[in-house]
Amino acid sequence: MELGEIKRLKGVRKVTVLTAYDAQTAKIMDTAGIDMILVGDSLGMVVLGYEDTKQVTMEDMIRHTEAVARGAPHTHIIGDLPINSYDTVEDALRNARRLLEAGAHSVKLEGNKPEVVRALVNEGIPVMGHLGLLPQTAEVMKVRGKKRSEAERILADAKELEELGVFSVVLECIPLNLAKQVTQAIGVLTIGIGAGVHCDGQVLVVNDMLGMDEGYSPKHSKIYANLNDVIGEAIRTYIEEVKAGKFPKDKHSFH
Repeated sequence: MELGEIKRLKGVRKVTVLTAYDAQTAKIMDTAGIDMILVGDSLGMVVLGYEDTKQVTMEDMIRHTEAVARGAPHTHIIGDLPINSYDTVEDALRNARRLLEAGAHSVKLEGNKPEVVRALVNEGIPVMGHLGLLPQTAEVMKVRGKKRSEAERILADAKELEELGVFSVVLECIPLNLAKQVTQAIGVLTIGIGAGVHCDGQVLVVNDMLGMDEGYSPKHSKIYANLNDVIGEAIRTYIEEVKAGKFPKDKHSFH
C-alpha cells in the first residue's frame, strides 16, 4: 500500500504496524498484509542484546533495513533514525538518505526537532514523529503525560509536528485520554504503543507479540503466540534426535 493510501485511513480504519529486523519475518508480514513495517532501533535489545537503544548505530540500522526491504517488497517500510544520527540538520539529511537508499520509504525520529523535521520534509523525505516516552534519551522508562504540563507539551508538540509536515506520530506510553485528545486534535495518523485504543493505529515490537522472551511481556503489549516455548521444544527435540541417531534419516541424505 502506498503512503498516500495509508494516510487516508485516518477515521476510516485502524492502521497496523509491526517492527521487523530480518527478511524472513518481513516476508511473513508482507504476505499477511501489514500496513507498515518499522525497522525499529528496538533491534538493539531484541536482536543485538543491548540493554537499551542507546548503542544502536547507523550501520546497524542500514543492515537491518536492507534485510527487511528484501523481504517485504510490497509494504511501506519506516527506518528508525538511531540516537545521535540527527543531532544536526546535516546529520539528519545524510542519514535519512542512507536509510532510503537501504530500502526505507520514510524515516522516524524521536521528539520535536523543528529544524530537522522541516529540512527532511522540504527534501521530500516522509517523516514519522515520536512523542511521549522517548527511549533514546529517557533515563527512566515510565509513562509520560500524566502531569498536566507534560500532557500540554505533548499535545503542542503533536500539533507542531503536523504543521511541519510529518505524515504520522507515534505516541508511546501516554495515558489513553491524552492519546485520544492528540488523535482528535491533529489531522495526521497517530500510531500508539502503550497509548490505548483511541489512536489511529497500533505498533508493537514483533518479538514481544510473538512471545520470544520468556517471562517478559510489557503492559502495553499482548502475546499472540508463545514462540519461546515452541522454538525451545523444537530445539530440544532436535538435540535428542541427533544424540539418539534418529536424525538424519535416509530421506535426509544424498545418494
